[in-house]
Amino acid sequence: MPFDFATVVAPFRMQPGLRRMVPGALHLTPNAPAARALREKLDVLQHHASEALLAAAGFDAAPALRALMRQASVEHADAFAWDGDRGFDAARLGWSIRGDAVHGEGPPEIGDCLCALPPEWRLPGLLSLALAEDFAVIDGATAHIPWLAVCLPSHWAPQEKVGRHFAQVHAPVADNQLLITAAEHLARLVTGAQRWERFVWTLTAEPRLMQHPHHVPPAKWPVALDADGLAAMASFRTEHQTFIPLPEARQAVFTILVESLPLADAVDTPERARQLHASLASMNAEVLVYRGLTDARDRLLGWLAAVAQIE
Repeated sequence: MPFDFATVVAPFRMQPGLRRMVPGALHLTPNAPAARALREKLDVLQHHASEALLAAAGFDAAPALRALMRQASVEHADAFAWDGDRGFDAARLGWSIRGDAVHGEGPPEIGDCLCALPPEWRLPGLLSLALAEDFAVIDGATAHIPWLAVCLPSHWAPQEKVGRHFAQVHAPVADNQLLITAAEHLARLVTGAQRWERFVWTLTAEPRLMQHPHHVPPAKWPVALDADGLAAMASFRTEHQTFIPLPEARQAVFTILVESLPLADAVDTPERARQLHASLASMNAEVLVYRGLTDARDRLLGWLAAVAQIE
């Protein structure tokens, strides 16, 4: 789990939280054939591909796809090979794309899924399945999001975001003033030469990675459960977000690695419990409502205090 727990801080604020990636840090994570992210992504692309693979009219995703294939083949040469054009091999899955054609002898459900996609989406489809991350393209000139390959959204609908301005995309977010005010600057920053990353977390009663609001309703926190019972059903959901820059095109590929662990597995030391307790306790009412934590906060704080040995 690459999530950096040091980013769980108090007071909690909804803010950009960007930091420079250190040399050698990775953007991408190969999916193994039995990976949870692969299973959930495959289900989405088999049944709801048009809600996950999206592009604004007229947008050319070729530079971003080349950047993504190049990054994957450089970071994980044992898992991926790229021919410098539109030929991409995902060795661990046993499938390849040559132009728009699907080749391979891997799990047949993956090949069938790729073949069922529109030809222009077969390469993005293989990248989505072969990598644990979801992807979006940010246009630095306009601060718009013209392209998305997002199978595992965190209670937002990708089809409602494609083609929209960065500020519009984040308009529903609680306590969002810093994000909205900085939208133009952030779009220019992440589409420059420097590599950036950020970390996001929440607590949820829904363990699934895919949380599209049209298919996964907000999970309820049972009123009858005590602190221990609530903590036992809670998940610590995280996102590691990075930006693969394409400065020559004034674009960046935005990567989103979603992970979800049982709360007790994620908060496995008193120090982590103290960090999370302080951050959760500092959330304002607007953020608690937005994150669905209003009814659960006090009980979760009680459990965290016990783990942290807070008197």
